[in-house]
Amino acid sequence: PRLFFIAVRNDLVPFGSNDKPNSPWHTSSLRKAYEALPSDLMESWVWWDMPIPPKRQTRFADLIEDEPTGVQWHTTAETRALLSMMSDVNLAKVETAKAAGVRMVGGLYKRTRFQHGIKIQRAEVRFDDIAGCLRTPAGGSSRQLILVVDGKKIKSRLISTRETARLMGLSDNYYLPSTYNEAYHLTGDGVAVPVVRHITKNIIEPVVDFSRANNLVEFPKKSRKELSQKIRSRK
Repeated sequence: PRLFFIAVRNDLVPFGSNDKPNSPWHTSSLRKAYEALPSDLMESWVWWDMPIPPKRQTRFADLIEDEPTGVQWHTTAETRALLSMMSDVNLAKVETAKAAGVRMVGGLYKRTRFQHGIKIQRAEVRFDDIAGCLRTPAGGSSRQLILVVDGKKIKSRLISTRETARLMGLSDNYYLPSTYNEAYHLTGDGVAVPVVRHITKNIIEPVVDFSRANNLVEFPKKSRKELSQKIRSRK
């Protein structure tokens, strides 16, 4: 999971903070790390709190393009080859998806596993409506494939860059680099937009508004809209 540190100046009111850690924002690992801090840092520590965000209304399958750009559906032989690389456990997942009665989309990765002391490449799929990690080439992992199961029909291919952008909360009009690797690197190294927006709305913006109202920090006289227009004009 991502870890966010949000620091404010001492004279700014710590909006949305508590004296003690709370779930789900502060995990046991974070609390343990806090307890190992020097006393002066512990005294200035702020436990930020926010409302629980609304549950997502879309499924993984809703983000998948029927006619993807930049990638092609595998041939029947290529899909069969992937299935042949699956263990009994993963093949059972595919059979369960076939019987679901709705189109199921699973994220699939090729993994190296040890079997009887021998390295073997396996195809591992998940149908829990959660995509696998969008790892960049530097992450040392294979690129994510998708397996689409609709009754007895099974298709597979590389996940498209637009689909990775959708997973990160980017709108379809967001510009992506033209090459696959560059676009995948952008989304794989990015931060989910809805997450940042939730933090901004509930922590950062209240602090900024308080600072502005009490003249604690000097802000540009131009409005946000004017500044945004100026930035766009430079592109």
